[in-house]
Amino acid sequence: MKALWEAVQVRQCEAADAGFDWPDVHGVLDKLREEVGELAEAAVLPEGDECRARCLHELGDLLFVLAHLSRRLEADPEVALEQALMRFNARFSEVMRNADQLPPLGDPSRLEVMEARWKAAKRRGL
Repeated sequence: MKALWEAVQVRQCEAADAGFDWPDVHGVLDKLREEVGELAEAAVLPEGDECRARCLHELGDLLFVLAHLSRRLEADPEVALEQALMRFNARFSEVMRNADQLPPLGDPSRLEVMEARWKAAKRRGL
């Protein structure tokens, strides 16, 4: 995650030191919402090279703003992602417990049942 470290520790600190920074976290959150919107617009383009290129561009912008947010919150993004991965693994294990009782693949209700199991695991603190 060299690029993430550089985004947080080098580029954004350099920009902030030069005065190129939002005055508070609200500006970062506004920018985050803007970038999510731009990625959503790109994701609905017709499939093809233009869609992939634009999505990659917007995803990069979104990740850069998330790196900025982590710096602003004084939160190590690597640690945050590791913890999120651990939560995902625990919750997904619960989703897949007794997988033979899930509706079969292709059944529209399968995702609903899996989502209900996910939410239950989350409520239990996993």
